[in-house]
Amino acid sequence: MSTTAVRRDTALPALATALAATVTLVVMVRVALQSSRGQQWDDEAMRTVVAGRDTKLTLLSGLGYVSIGAIVAVAVVCAGVALLRGKGRLAVGAAVIIGGADITTQVLKHSFLDRPDFGLGVLNSLPSGHTTVVASGVGAALLVAPGGVRPLVAAAGGFATTLTGASTIVAGWHRPADVVAALAVSLIWTGLVAWCFHGPRTPVTGTFVSALVGCAAALAFLVAVGVRPAYGWVGFTQASLVLGAVTAITAAFVVLAAAVSPAE
Repeated sequence: MSTTAVRRDTALPALATALAATVTLVVMVRVALQSSRGQQWDDEAMRTVVAGRDTKLTLLSGLGYVSIGAIVAVAVVCAGVALLRGKGRLAVGAAVIIGGADITTQVLKHSFLDRPDFGLGVLNSLPSGHTTVVASGVGAALLVAPGGVRPLVAAAGGFATTLTGASTIVAGWHRPADVVAALAVSLIWTGLVAWCFHGPRTPVTGTFVSALVGCAAALAFLVAVGVRPAYGWVGFTQASLVLGAVTAITAAFVVLAAAVSPAE
């Protein structure tokens, strides 16, 4: 195999991505969950954005569609697309991404991770289950989608994942670190599957632009429906940093998931 062929294969980038996502998850646990200062920062970040009653109802109605049924539906669609393309192994890979990520999140949250009592509550909510459902589905969809369709998947996936993660923060269900941890879990499984099923790399320029557009559109939608800084103009900078960071990290997740998915 030539040096060029090795360089253009997805195996090493996929493994590196999975390792980087693992480090990110560990950092979220150690800093935002297991340290007093980190819990305080995370809790304050969640409270920088608010929404009125009608806006919350709108966001909560959307979150209501994120369920076990949605997981199964996305898995079936991804498997169907892969099988129609004659790529049976990608159907298996999509199922592994979705099942692995969502099971990992539930096990971590309910059976493995504890939230120390630093005066901010002891009920652990890291990682976010809602965000994992959507993000793992996006990772699976990018794996099975043909190269020419991936920018569209990236745009839709970026919109859905950003909207879900940010909505859980606005609703007070999750702190920002919960959302980032969920993205990390989903990226770990996407990277590992892409490493196992490695193949030729595809250009990500179109996917990068589409992911940014989709994520930014979700942020604009949140503002349009009434999400506001909790402390008015005084808190505008803090609220912008929190929502902006969630949006940027989500875009990075989508781009990386697309970059490591082999062209088949």
